[in-house]
Amino acid sequence: MKNLAALILSLFLATGMAFADTPKDSAPQPAKAPAKPKAAKKAEKSDPALAAEIEELRQAIQSQQEQLQLLKEELAKRDRQIDQAREAAAAANARAAEASTKAVEAVNSSVEARTTTATLRTTVSDLKASTEVLKTTVANNEAQAEKAAEEGPNTIKYKGVNITPGGFVEAATVFRNRATSADINTPFNSIPYPGNSLAKVTENNFTARQSRLTLLGESKVGAAKLTGYFEMDFLGAGTTSNNRQSNSYVFRQRQIWGQAAFDHGISVTAGQMWSLATENRKGIQNRGEALPMMIDPQYVVGFTWQRAYGFRVVKDFGGKFAVGISVEGPQATVGGRGFTSYQNTSANGTVTASQNFFINAPGAGGGLYNAFDATGYTVNKAPDLIFKAAADPGFGHYEVFGLLSTFRNRIFPCAVVSPNAGANVVYTAGSQVTCQGQTPGTATITTPNGAGAFNDTRTGGGGGASAHFQLFSKKVDFGVKGVAGDGIGRFGSSQLPDLTFRPGGTQALIRTAHGLGVLEFHPDPKLDVYLYYGGEYAWRAGYAGYTTVRITNSPAIPAQNGNPAYSGVASVAVTSTTGGYGHIAANNSGCSTETAPTGSFTPGGGGTCAGDTRLIEEGTLGFWHKFYQGPKGGMRWGLAYSYITRTAWSGAASNTPKAVDNMLWTAFRYYLP
Repeated sequence: MKNLAALILSLFLATGMAFADTPKDSAPQPAKAPAKPKAAKKAEKSDPALAAEIEELRQAIQSQQEQLQLLKEELAKRDRQIDQAREAAAAANARAAEASTKAVEAVNSSVEARTTTATLRTTVSDLKASTEVLKTTVANNEAQAEKAAEEGPNTIKYKGVNITPGGFVEAATVFRNRATSADINTPFNSIPYPGNSLAKVTENNFTARQSRLTLLGESKVGAAKLTGYFEMDFLGAGTTSNNRQSNSYVFRQRQIWGQAAFDHGISVTAGQMWSLATENRKGIQNRGEALPMMIDPQYVVGFTWQRAYGFRVVKDFGGKFAVGISVEGPQATVGGRGFTSYQNTSANGTVTASQNFFINAPGAGGGLYNAFDATGYTVNKAPDLIFKAAADPGFGHYEVFGLLSTFRNRIFPCAVVSPNAGANVVYTAGSQVTCQGQTPGTATITTPNGAGAFNDTRTGGGGGASAHFQLFSKKVDFGVKGVAGDGIGRFGSSQLPDLTFRPGGTQALIRTAHGLGVLEFHPDPKLDVYLYYGGEYAWRAGYAGYTTVRITNSPAIPAQNGNPAYSGVASVAVTSTTGGYGHIAANNSGCSTETAPTGSFTPGGGGTCAGDTRLIEEGTLGFWHKFYQGPKGGMRWGLAYSYITRTAWSGAASNTPKAVDNMLWTAFRYYLP
């Protein structure tokens, strides 16, 4: 650009010099031929080279002017190009700004598009997942519908009540190396001593009688849940029941009760049920009893139980603590021997016998009790009363309970009277009464009578405690329970006696205690293994001074056929013996001596043997294998072995009878779903 400017300036100066002689503002005139001075002419003639130079200069100027014009045109063109470039730059800037704006908008749109795309993708994924869930739900619903259609409902709806059937069918066997003639259940307190003929033979019993049926009814009424429960088996025996052909045994009640449970933790239950003294697994709940897994329906020695009428009220405090009180049906079991008695045998064989008390009564003809039960029914004056508290603090289950029982019998002081050889009168009158018609020292024979009879009432009871633990993630259950008291023997599985009698007929309650240790293993949901050890103990309650009077009447024979007359006589035998329960002078001499049977259908009972039980012990090992457990029920089989010993109180000559039995059970069960 600098060179261009210098060129333009030089051209401008040259042009100015060329046109310097031309007047300003005058029109151009045709050039006149200048006068040729003499010198010029002389010079022109002398220097033609100068003219050539001038002409050359003019041509150069003309050329420069042309170049200048070209430069001007070029500058104008360049100016136009610059303007166009500026316009193009401005347009480009405008377009760039627009493009930038569009780019920002595009970026924003892209972000929005990406966000929208991501949202759409998420929505699509959610829709796919929802579709899969819906498909799964539909498939599950269809499967459940098919399953429900195949299996049927879990409960039966009846007028707002849910009725749930249950129970099992069982085929069971038992082998004993010393027979008891008692079917599948074991009368622990009747294990035969060695002198009994049953101890010389084994037995195998096969039965389906323990098969069980249950019905559970549940409904909701306001704040109360109403429950009814019905449980039956076939372990009852009718008068025609036998094992000869039909093997028919009777349906019997195990439990029948109704319950109202309220939201504030109070429940009221009434009917036949497990005793409140029976241990629970949690709280105090019906159908939540901690029952042994044993096949034997008499369970195991040391187990505390009875099923009887009960009216129970329970208060539960949030599942951590519960208290209950129960009124239960009473009964009494009697043990011992040698009680004061009277017997009169006449010539025609008629025997009239009596004792100086009664405590039980047989079932009346036309009544609903069992008239064939040899022990009869107790006429206790009051029900049993049981109180229990249970705690579930988070580790283990704990219980304590107390039991109160009353016993009553009626005593007849003049039930045993007769003349003794000579003139002395023997009778069992206490200090309360003198037998009417009897004067000591006279020979008057007076028939036993009910003069001065009175009732004797005794109060017994006891208590117990238990603890139950689930260990190693519920793979192991461990529990212990102990009970002790006076007059509570029948609450143990062995049915030790509650009481015996003193010589005057009053009741003497027998102190007993029993306990049970439990160890159960659950290594697999299909396998349960159990180990139990239990014992039951009865203290002595022996007395002396029991009177036994036996009169044998021989009729008078008149004189005939030359024979003289023979006057009738009465042979009187009066003995004073020891008795009660576990007397130290009891006669156990024949407990190991076998005797001949009294009939073809009556095994020999052995020699003389008081044999009052002191201690019964049992150790049991068994298992249940649930080889199928599902929505269509359960199938399982079990095996159990028990070793039982029964040891009596020692008597005269320190004889201590002992009975031992080995027992093996098998069972196969189908459980309703």
